[in-house]
Amino acid sequence: MDNKIFTAKRKSYIEIGEIFFWTATINNWQRLLENDAYKNVIIKSLEYLSDKGKIDVFAFVIMPNHIHLIWRINEKNGKETAQGSFLKFTAHEFKKMLKKEDNNKLDSYRVNAENKNYEFWQRDSLAVHLFSREVAFQKLDYLHDNPCKAHWALVVDPADYLYSTAKFYLEGKKEFSFLKDLRNEL
Repeated sequence: MDNKIFTAKRKSYIEIGEIFFWTATINNWQRLLENDAYKNVIIKSLEYLSDKGKIDVFAFVIMPNHIHLIWRINEKNGKETAQGSFLKFTAHEFKKMLKKEDNNKLDSYRVNAENKNYEFWQRDSLAVHLFSREVAFQKLDYLHDNPCKAHWALVVDPADYLYSTAKFYLEGKKEFSFLKDLRNEL
């Protein structure tokens, strides 16, 4: 019996022009993103796609092994979805960095696939349509509180976590030029 038909799949489809809460996880929950250099690759990609008008970023948090975003995809990036371009670019950058730093760690992302040798992102990104103001702000709070959870204990105050938009929403300090205010959208 094929057990794959009983495996739950997360919804990863994002409709262009709508605001979504989106989660992407590093393959096998490895903590690749503990190193700030890898977090900066994510920031760089978000900034590039935003500057090109492909996406609007309203909120994010970069955790040690996953990211949460609240964003809107405005258009494709060539033939690819913007989220596909984001995942592809960051994966290529991660691979280059690990080749220079630690080939043993790079091997932990090796896969036996026809089209690639390494996989940095799990294939089950979660996309939740933010269909109401209430749902949007519940997800915004969840995203910003993530670094404070007992499991992580990265900071006590969400605004103290550098790789998050909490400081913008809690203190009005805009540290990421590409960030748009979710409060103006809903």
